[in-house]
Amino acid sequence: MTESDPLLVIVDAANVVGSVPDGWWRDRRGAAERLRDRLASDGLPGHSGPVEIILVVEGAARGVEPVPGVRVESAPGSGDDHMVDLVAGAEGRPVLVVTADRELRRRVRELGAEVSGPRTVRPA
Repeated sequence: MTESDPLLVIVDAANVVGSVPDGWWRDRRGAAERLRDRLASDGLPGHSGPVEIILVVEGAARGVEPVPGVRVESAPGSGDDHMVDLVAGAEGRPVLVVTADRELRRRVRELGAEVSGPRTVRPA
């Protein structure tokens, strides 16, 4: 890791989208695309340094396309397992995982990641 490495922000799309009851369940893919677009325009509110954002999608949201500023990864199986793999592969970079999932938070903390809740990127 070097000082120039941007903060790696891994966003649990299903968990963040599901944190606000705005009808997301009627169009899971569309909800993930709206989150992706918000991340692309807003980045990580309150963080002044460079960030690399990865939005992890699963289930009906698989296949959401990336946009400049947001890499989208479709989990081949469990989204949680894929996020853990991304953290494990971060090779000492600073990592922030955005999720409210308690078990996922525990797993990524064990690998050295910081965690924050959905409101970090999606104010209620």
